Formats: sequence, structure tokens, C-alpha cells
Amino acid sequence: MRNLRTFDSLKNPVYRLYYGGMLGQMAAMNMQLVTQSLLIYRLTNSTTILGTLALAHAVPLTVLSLFGGVLADRLEKKNILLTGQSLSALIALCVAFTLAFGYLSAERAGSWWILIVAAAVQGIVMGLMMPSRQAIIAEIVSPEQLMNAVALNTLGMNLLRFMAPAIAGLLIDTYSFEAVYYAMTCMYLVAVFFISFIPRTGAPGARGQSVFTDLKDSFNYVWNDRTIFLILGFTLLLVVLSRPYQFLLPVFSEDILKTDATGLGVLMSVSGIGAMIGSIFLASLPNKRRGIMLAISGLIMGMMLVSFSFSESWPLSLVLIGFVGLGDTGRMTLANTLVQYYVAHDYRGRVMSLLMMEFGIMSFGVFFAGIIAESIGVQWSVGGMAMVLTLMSILALLFAQRLRKLD
Repeated sequence: MRNLRTFDSLKNPVYRLYYGGMLGQMAAMNMQLVTQSLLIYRLTNSTTILGTLALAHAVPLTVLSLFGGVLADRLEKKNILLTGQSLSALIALCVAFTLAFGYLSAERAGSWWILIVAAAVQGIVMGLMMPSRQAIIAEIVSPEQLMNAVALNTLGMNLLRFMAPAIAGLLIDTYSFEAVYYAMTCMYLVAVFFISFIPRTGAPGARGQSVFTDLKDSFNYVWNDRTIFLILGFTLLLVVLSRPYQFLLPVFSEDILKTDATGLGVLMSVSGIGAMIGSIFLASLPNKRRGIMLAISGLIMGMMLVSFSFSESWPLSLVLIGFVGLGDTGRMTLANTLVQYYVAHDYRGRVMSLLMMEFGIMSFGVFFAGIIAESIGVQWSVGGMAMVLTLMSILALLFAQRLRKLD
């Protein structure tokens, strides 16, 4: 037990400030995940519109994350984080006002477009900010602490994934949807407070060439570096096939498991418990055999999602969603660590922006899963994608030798 390195990175005071900012931001984002999806589903009762909400978030996030990577390599990352989190607070506050004054309500037919616009603007902000939020970790901690720092970062995210949705569900059932958006505004401001104390973490990169030249260089780098290409490709495949379940959970909770907003929050919270266990486990491990663990994480996620999709038992669904969270945190932590560990320093921000495209690509998966769910049902939509995920993970373990050799 003395040799466990589970919390090593928290000895770093700058990392602690970063961690406080991350907790504030992720509390707000996880509240938004359950609140926004449930609100638009109750207003429209349509999985297609629910998927459209995800798509509105996905398009700007996916496109602009590339430019966010260029910004991360050129500008001071702290300033990018401060700007992005301040804008996120403003977006949440605006939605709260539209709810409080009745502009967004079931009585106003079609008012759900406000949530679509908010999701799109939030996608713009996230796309430009998220590469800096991830790339700054390698400038704060040593290479030996990188996996530990990323795992602890994921642990904090999963702690909020456990707590924030349940709190959001209780706030909705006890008070109203706007109460959650006010709470989200406060959490984003907490993030601004902590990040403002972080010192400069690295010299901005050269600005002599155009943005598009920087992007072209990053694509050439990834294409020629087979290790980075493999990690990114396999990770994005896992994301497309697995993450749609999160956005479609309101359909499972309302139509399959017959529960309320609190029950939806509990489902997401139990998923967070599994993810927390996985994060603690990964933070304690040495830097070995991480490629194999990435493929195994995909396999766990796939098998558990197949079972969850067709479960109509509340206790069984809670157990299964916990294992889904376990596999998901393995995928998230290991992919992030492997990319930052093997990437060249000058390309870190831009390559991390490609990894951050998973959030946008995930939303494309949600959009198509929502359309398919209208035809064949949400169980076969999510379960079918999970079956493909399981198969691809098995093939990676058997035949992707380069992936298996990654430490």
C-alpha cells in the first residue's frame, strides 16, 4: 500500500488549482447532460429531436475543436480556459432566464429551439476550449506522473458524473429546471475562480504560418505516426459505438424502466460510481500494457451495454450501467494518456483536438441512433451498436499487434 501512487499528482499545487477548476466545470456539464436531454424530451416526446439536440452540439464542437487545437499550441492555455468557462456560465444563465420568464415552456409550441441554439453555442465554446483543458495537464506534471494526473482528472470527472446528475434530478423534481441552470452558472464561475490562480504554464508557439497550414501539418503528423493514428482511430470508433446511450438514457428511464427525473439521475450516478472505481484503479497502476487495457475497456463497455439495452429490471440495469461506466472511464483515461505520452510536444494541442473530436463525433452517433430508435426502438438501436463495439474490441485484442504492445 505504501508504494501505491494513487494521489501523487495532487501534491503539485498548480495541479490542485487545475483540479478545482475541472470540478466546477464538470459539475455544470454533468448537470447539463441530464437536464438538457430530459427537458427537450419532455417538451417534444421525440427521440429525433433529442438526437437533433446532440447534433447541434456536435457540428460546431467537431469542426472548431481543430481550431481549438491550433489555439492551444499558439496561445496561453490558461486564458483560453478562463474565456471559455466565463462564456459557458453566460449560456447557462440565459437558458435559466428563458425558463424563469416562460419563453421556454410546453405552453409555447416550438420553444425547444432555444435549447438547440444553446447547445450549438456551447459546442462552439467547448470546441475552442477543450483541447487546451486536456493539453495543459502535460505542462503541469512530469511525464512519469502523466497517467496518474489524467486518471485523477477522470476520477474527478466521474465523481461529478456520480453526484451531479442525481443532484440535478432532485432539483428538477423538487424545484424546477431553471434551478438547475442557475446552479450550473455558479459551478462555471467556481471554475473561473480556480483557473484564474494558475500561473503561465508554457510559452505560446510560433505564429508565423497560417492556421490552415498548422492544421495541415497536424494531419500529416498523425498520418505518418502510425501509433498516434491507431490510438485516435480506435478511440473514435469506441466513442461512436458506445456513447449514444448517455444521451438516450431519458428514453430508457421514461419508457423502458418507468422512472422519473430522480431515477434518471440515479442511473447516471451509478454509471459514475463504476467510472470512479476504474479511475482509482488506473491511477494506482504502473505505466505498462496500457494498449491491451484500452481494448479490454472497449470489450467491457460493449458487453455491458448489450445487456443493459435489453434489461427491463431496475436493479439489474443499475448493476449493468455501473460496469458500463467502468469500461468507459478505462477508454477515456487510457486513450488520453497514450496520446499525450507518445505525441511530440509541438503537436500536442492539435493532436489533442483530434481526440477531443470524440465529443462531437459522439453526438453524430447519438443523432443517427435517435433516428434508428424511431424505427426499431431504442433498445435495438443502442444494443445493436454495442454488439458491433464488442466485436471490434475482440478483433483489436486478437489482431492489432501494435496496439497490444503500447505501454
